Amino acid sequence: MMALNRYRLKHLAKEGNRSALLTEKLLLKPDQLLSLILFGNNLVNISAASVATIIGLKLYGETGIAIATIVLTVLILIFAEVAPKTFAALHPEKIAFPAAYVLTILGKLLYPFTWLINRLSNILLNLLGINPDEINDMPMTREELRTVVLEAGAMIPVRRQKMLISILDLENISVNEIMVPRNEISGIDLNDSTDEIFDQITNCQHTRLPVYRDNIDNMLGVLHVRKIPRVLADKENFSADDLVELVNEPYFVPMGTPLHVQLRNFQRQKLRLGLVVDEYGDIQGIIAMEDILEEIVGEFTTDLQTFDQDIHRQEDGTIIIDGAAMIRDINRQLQLNLPTEGPNTLNGLILEHLEHIPEPGTSLMIENITLEILQSAENAVKTVRITSRHPKPTTLLHE
Repeated sequence: MMALNRYRLKHLAKEGNRSALLTEKLLLKPDQLLSLILFGNNLVNISAASVATIIGLKLYGETGIAIATIVLTVLILIFAEVAPKTFAALHPEKIAFPAAYVLTILGKLLYPFTWLINRLSNILLNLLGINPDEINDMPMTREELRTVVLEAGAMIPVRRQKMLISILDLENISVNEIMVPRNEISGIDLNDSTDEIFDQITNCQHTRLPVYRDNIDNMLGVLHVRKIPRVLADKENFSADDLVELVNEPYFVPMGTPLHVQLRNFQRQKLRLGLVVDEYGDIQGIIAMEDILEEIVGEFTTDLQTFDQDIHRQEDGTIIIDGAAMIRDINRQLQLNLPTEGPNTLNGLILEHLEHIPEPGTSLMIENITLEILQSAENAVKTVRITSRHPKPTTLLHE
């Protein structure tokens, strides 16, 4: 009874399986169930001990008591305890479901006895400061649920396992870990020339474009692609100020917002795009609904301009990565295990390890991955080459 898979039991009970319904009903009151089982168990064992003692005395006198004790102990341990309970633990449904019918009947017949046993037991527990009425039904934690998913084996395909684990991990990931950083935001500056704005709209690969004036902190709104034909319809009379009438009000997201919270906010407000701001209100990046969904289902974009734009595989097997590439994207696309607890970009990770701007040619190893700096500027690492992914001790190598 206790070895049953409770989730499978609930599933069978919901489907109307009578054996499962009876078993679930019995398990709702484990104290009464234990009292019933132990009452019958001890009644049989004590009766067997009494009969064995009488037989031993009649056959061998006082020596027969010791013989009966030894023989009965071996018989009970093998045939009444270890063997049957091991079998029942390995095949709980085969034993529990048929037994549920018997125990249900016995529970009604022996209710006065089990009630008295429970009452006396509860009084003793109360004297010890234990409240037996408190049901210890602890909900499954996120880590326990993760373990259940991972141990499901062939019952859940690997891809679906990854999706379920990704959903569980949404609480540990914030918007600033997957957002498009400020310096990579593609938007329309109304101070640009008309030709530049038209060219940007015509060649845009995104469904939504931020619209601002002078700099991105002076955000006016977001232009949806479905409104672009109105702009292109009359190029001769077009004015940059006409875009202001077409944009939607910008939606701001505080940095540090967990992804599961932001996903719910997007759904509640029926939005698809948010501008990530820091505590001072300055825009630090942009987050889209698609970015969150990709954390769950993996890369699904068909945008050739943005897909793998930071990661370039070489013919010699090495990989060249832009320093501004997000670590989570690198790990997902290259199946690596770079740390994601600290900096969000590869440049930030390298600077955290070296604590200075490295010169081109500098190499370092992080999580058994050899990184070689190809280009660097005064304030950042521009490009990095992965030259080796063989297991090696984690050390820093400088040239």
